[in-house]
Amino acid sequence: MSTVIERGARGPGVEDIQQRLLRLGYDLGSSGVDGVFLGATFEAVRSFQHTRRLAEDGVVGAETWSALVDATFVLGDRLLYLRFPHFHGADVSTLQGALNALGFACGEPDGIFGAFTERAVREFQLNTGYPADGIVGSDTVRAVVRLRHVWEDKDPTSPVALAVAPARAADVLSRTRICVHVLDARGQEVAERLANLAIATEPSSRVEVCAEAASDAHVLLHIGTCADPETDFSGVPIVRVGLAAQEAVEARLMTALAAADGCSEAVVDLGDLAEDEQAMQRLAVRLLDAVCLALTPGTSSVVS
Repeated sequence: MSTVIERGARGPGVEDIQQRLLRLGYDLGSSGVDGVFLGATFEAVRSFQHTRRLAEDGVVGAETWSALVDATFVLGDRLLYLRFPHFHGADVSTLQGALNALGFACGEPDGIFGAFTERAVREFQLNTGYPADGIVGSDTVRAVVRLRHVWEDKDPTSPVALAVAPARAADVLSRTRICVHVLDARGQEVAERLANLAIATEPSSRVEVCAEAASDAHVLLHIGTCADPETDFSGVPIVRVGLAAQEAVEARLMTALAAADGCSEAVVDLGDLAEDEQAMQRLAVRLLDAVCLALTPGTSSVVS
């Protein structure tokens, strides 16, 4: 919301605020959702601000609006995955509480989808037979909701203990310079998601999105749709993705990187990969996992 809404305001923006307040259980009096910011609406906003430790001025500016939106997200309203800045809101809190109660430790439910929450999601997905990509889409939401009778009304903070660090190797990301050379707009989308995911996992990560290939990088990935990769990248291992090969991306990329001498270099040919948000994010997850696994000493298997 770009404008400030305060006492006396009228219109659809006020109605949106009132609907969110009602959803949160605030009393708007007999007038209910009428699009008029007076009386009960003003007091409900102040009460909400009090619970969120915001300035209790009854004015819905950027901070109060953001808190209202966060508080009214329901699990399934949006695709959730690890990124920076992190997703946050009531839907994330619900997910964390459910996973904790089901035995997949997220830590204290704080409504922030960070690295520990992603790891718990991946473990839950693996346990329930779904692709362990850490992305909370419709399939994962349905799996969580189907188990509502198990986790609903249970203590959402148990278990909160985390015995090990996130599965993705933070030390690899902090010590390895990874250049992701983009070949086209689709490659740019995947590369930016990969770099963002790396930062969300490890703030000191050294993943760079490059318009030109950097020969001094520890790992060099060329990403995009290649018309003739054998000619354009002669001698460089080629990892074909596309719709038919997504499930084998980790193994293929690890093989390519392991085969290289000196700088680990590979071409990731996107082929007919779908361009929707989940497909792009899933590929970024798989590519980053593969790089981390390939550069972790003693690794003999890939993430499922």
